[in-house]
Amino acid sequence: MNTPDLFDPLMLQEARQTPQVLERQQRENAEAVTRLATALRERRPPYAVTVARGSSDHACTVLKYALETQLALPVASLGPSVHTLYGARLDLRGALVIAVSQSGASPDVVENVQMAREGGAITVALVNVEDSDLARAAEFTLPLRCGEERAVAATKSYLASLTAFLPVIAALTDDQALQDALTGLPDKLTQTLELESSASDLAERYRFAENLLVLARGLHFGVAQEAALKLKETCGIHAEAYSAAEFSHGPKRLLAEGLPLLGFASADAARSATEQAYRDLVISGADLRTIGPAPASSLITPQTGHALTDPVASALAFYLFAGHLALHKGLNPDAPPLLSKVTKTR
Repeated sequence: MNTPDLFDPLMLQEARQTPQVLERQQRENAEAVTRLATALRERRPPYAVTVARGSSDHACTVLKYALETQLALPVASLGPSVHTLYGARLDLRGALVIAVSQSGASPDVVENVQMAREGGAITVALVNVEDSDLARAAEFTLPLRCGEERAVAATKSYLASLTAFLPVIAALTDDQALQDALTGLPDKLTQTLELESSASDLAERYRFAENLLVLARGLHFGVAQEAALKLKETCGIHAEAYSAAEFSHGPKRLLAEGLPLLGFASADAARSATEQAYRDLVISGADLRTIGPAPASSLITPQTGHALTDPVASALAFYLFAGHLALHKGLNPDAPPLLSKVTKTR
């Protein structure tokens, strides 16, 4: 479905490519998934560490919940500068180290993967550019299969980062429901794209917002983090993400200043607690709208058949929302001031 606006940004065009990207990812990554699953069965890491920046780090938040809930594998986020700036060589022997990057070009991520591999970790790169430094540094690679991504605001590469490791989890847990959900996910995302007009309508009510708080719990929290980043990046809105559980521990004070809320509403084990938190906020006078597979959402996304795949549809629906919000504000989401496609840090 095309936007009714005369200008159709690359951000939205690339987001609409996601169903084809994920179908290709599943088809072309089958051999790599089998190799990695076999290695993890044989070497059984005691814990996992993720290495990423920006949108890729937000994908790692979702992956953290996936690994912890499905494999009971504790996951920590590694601060790249601990090694690259402070010179520490962490003891990661036997750990599963997962690095996520669209470009695979950021030196700090690459150097941390090299350090981890030299120290005896199982290193895995989720990367779009298959001949990148990061792909060469890691022992295993799960390509994102996005093709070229030209928009400064990553969309399809973030969504592909959410799914790339899920077939490995399905293989390790013999989870047929997850495998079936992955197989059907491209069709569910095609259904999500049919919500573009509704996403634009929801975005219209935020066109004058200068600040926005984004809430979620559990598997959707990494989507909330990504949403806050994209609102800054494409719409110039000062947005911050909070756990719906933590919001009442101080940040709720901001409601007195009239700040609007955007919540992600899941249909998984976090649903009941999240819905209660949102009800309490509305009673407190909060201006709250929600996106997600929960039936009462303002923008209801398709349920995909598994808790691990539902956030993908929610994130895609949000990208439609954000792209149209930028257009409603008279902005070009493909040309955010001061930003470029690839940022290299040390």
